[in-house]
Amino acid sequence: MPESPAVPAARPTPSDPAELSAEDGKLVVLARGARGRVGAVEGAAVRDQDGRTYAAASVALPSLTLTALQLAVASAVAAGASRLEAAVVVTEASTLDGAGHAAVRDLAADAPIHVAAPDGTVLGTVVE
Repeated sequence: MPESPAVPAARPTPSDPAELSAEDGKLVVLARGARGRVGAVEGAAVRDQDGRTYAAASVALPSLTLTALQLAVASAVAAGASRLEAAVVVTEASTLDGAGHAAVRDLAADAPIHVAAPDGTVLGTVVE
């Protein structure tokens, strides 16, 4: 079995919140909905190069653990996305998890990743 690349352990800290476009605001709503439907720790949503959106909640099973952002990116890739325009994570944490950050950066070096609180308030944006 091939070795998988190491997932960055760093937890990027969001900078001041960026002004959200209407489209990015929709991602916040989708991420909050995904989190709320199953009572997950995190919810996430991404938008691909064609404007299609994908939402997901974190998964914590004995045999599988995925962050919400990893699952949203995986769903986008499985549907044929080759680039992401933006991403949102709704979480109680004040930082972005390294694995989710890396998954977004696999498809977009410059897409903003907005981090929002469970009430939808954007806490910050990671652009690196």
